[in-house]
Amino acid sequence: MGPMDSTAPGDPAIISTPAADGPATARAWAVAGLHCAACADSLADLLRAQPGVQRVDVGYAAALAVVHAPAAVQQGLPEAVRRAGFALAPAQPADAAELRRQEARTLLWRFFVAAFCMMQVMMLAAPTYFASGAEVPPDLRRLLHWGSWVLSWPVMVFSATPFLRGAWRSLRRRQLGMDVPVALGILITFGASTWALGDPTGQAEVYFDSLTMFVAFLLAGRWLELKARHAAAQALADLQGDEAAEVSRERADGGVETVSAERVQAGEVLRVALGEALACDAVLLDGPTQMDEAVLTGESLPVAKRAGDALLGGSVNLGAPVRVRVTRARHDSQGQRLAQSLQQALTERPGLTLEAERWAGPFLAAVLLLALGAGLGWLWVEPSRALMVACATLIVTCPCALALAAPAARVASARALARRGIVLQRLEALETLARVNDVVLDKTGTLTRPSVRPLQTDAPALQAAAQALASWSQHPMARALSRLPQPSAAPPWRWQSVAEQPGAGLRGLDPEGRAWRLGAPAWVEAVSADEEVALAFGREGEPARLRFRRDEEPVPLAARVMQRLRAQGLALRLLSGDRSARVRALGEELGMDAADGDCAPEAKRAAVQALQGQGRCVLMVGDGVNDGPVLAQADVAVAVGGASALAGRAADAVMLRAELSALPDLIVQARRTRRITRQNLAWAAAYNAAAVPLALMGWLPPWAAGLGMALSSALVVLNALRLAR
Repeated sequence: MGPMDSTAPGDPAIISTPAADGPATARAWAVAGLHCAACADSLADLLRAQPGVQRVDVGYAAALAVVHAPAAVQQGLPEAVRRAGFALAPAQPADAAELRRQEARTLLWRFFVAAFCMMQVMMLAAPTYFASGAEVPPDLRRLLHWGSWVLSWPVMVFSATPFLRGAWRSLRRRQLGMDVPVALGILITFGASTWALGDPTGQAEVYFDSLTMFVAFLLAGRWLELKARHAAAQALADLQGDEAAEVSRERADGGVETVSAERVQAGEVLRVALGEALACDAVLLDGPTQMDEAVLTGESLPVAKRAGDALLGGSVNLGAPVRVRVTRARHDSQGQRLAQSLQQALTERPGLTLEAERWAGPFLAAVLLLALGAGLGWLWVEPSRALMVACATLIVTCPCALALAAPAARVASARALARRGIVLQRLEALETLARVNDVVLDKTGTLTRPSVRPLQTDAPALQAAAQALASWSQHPMARALSRLPQPSAAPPWRWQSVAEQPGAGLRGLDPEGRAWRLGAPAWVEAVSADEEVALAFGREGEPARLRFRRDEEPVPLAARVMQRLRAQGLALRLLSGDRSARVRALGEELGMDAADGDCAPEAKRAAVQALQGQGRCVLMVGDGVNDGPVLAQADVAVAVGGASALAGRAADAVMLRAELSALPDLIVQARRTRRITRQNLAWAAAYNAAAVPLALMGWLPPWAAGLGMALSSALVVLNALRLAR
């Protein structure tokens, strides 16, 4: 998956992508009406058939579709799919939430109608439950049967519509979807019972009670599944924020105006009240304050921010009212790019899903043949029960739970990881991460971060001044200087008119109006400096008062992270282009199994390839910027470093916080996903293995088969939701 840049301000669901035969945008749509993988295929085919559509990706479990087409074509897509039983809405929080509400409301009405009719039909059927045929007069029996028939019609024409429509779509595509055996069971039960109404004696069996009960149970299971998918979709809404939000923008005359967040451009100044969510990525102009970044990075505690610090769109101001300068418009904020990345990932079909879909058709064909064989067999044993045995077999063998087992688990995991600041760019990565036994890590930017060390230690006031000025910049060396411990008893410095010279450094005025510089030694002192000097600080036009040498330090908690990875049974290896002595020293400090330095990018790739040649499954962890070849070579790749890594083509997952603390959690989550998926598959297989013989022997009526199928699907979804915690 490649980089995605928005080209439509005001529409965070639009992503610009190159088109082969004309300008196109890739737009994400929330979808209603998806019930199985066959539904997703039907929708994809329908969208591809529209003139101008170049590519379509539909994710059933996430109820998302990403369509690559010109903007004019995109506008007509909702109407084009409406008659087929689908509904589309832009994948923006308000529109998608309204679509989900409508879908849930309609499904709930279908269930209520089916449940009400079921209860009424059972009341009419009660006399035949508790009395023998001789005790119920034929005329009364026929009247009760006809009343049940009338009450079954609302179920057939309204409640059962999703199953009948889904089956018709599958058959039109010459495929066997999950709805086909269900629809056949419904139609056969209704048709056979209607035919039995013609018996003048009234003794023929009717199964309207089983029919209505079956449909009601199926709709109840589908409701539980829908609520689970809607909960997963809420993760995207949390990342995108409220597109209807308004912000307070400063005017040129110093006044304040309230405008839509979509109208804010980079460079404008906003005022953010206490408790207000930041609409765009920005830089803090005055402070300090604290920001809640839990939605974006998974950081559970508020993060302290000072003037000059970067703020993420979507984070919540918890400290004090502040002023910020916008660095990216809303449609290009980190939250929007994260949401777009998740949208793309949730529409992918990993290898396990594709393999399951390849076998779905033959499996369903076998189900139909099994039901036909059961019906024919019972024609010889007890003809009056043949149709009901065939219907029960059709219903009980429908592999809905099997189809849900893997997608439900993956979507729940993607949602949980997004809350922890980990973006899955390819869902298939979960399958590979669960098999990893070797972790290869880059050093610079992954295990270490830049740091500086003052060459003079007798000037605490100057160091405090330099650190205060450095806080205005996001340059790595400036951030490293800001992280140094503040000298005790140093008076606070307040800089004015701070400006950053790209490639040089910072210039600011002290309270007395004198200009100071912090940055490259040659720019500060106008003379060449020692190579080990990374930063210099002094008054403009004078020799530097303070100098700092370049250094590096392990990222926070690096040793603890390595310890957790080793406890998970993983072999750890460090590969770096840095000098071998420094790499080995760091490897020993962190307890790595191997540490190799002086590695060019091609040497790193060869080392990973050698491990793979030994049958090892390799996870590569890098900064996503200069580790392209080795990230691509590894079985699975994780980029560390925040928003810049989101654009990395080679990374399967991105950790938004520039630290490693979430890496062990990612491995644990992948293994939990594999375990839950296997549990789901085992349960679904065990249910079918136990229920099919009961149906074949005539011990399982259609209503009980429907209840079992609904409960098995609900159990699979609820088990998968454990991964979302």
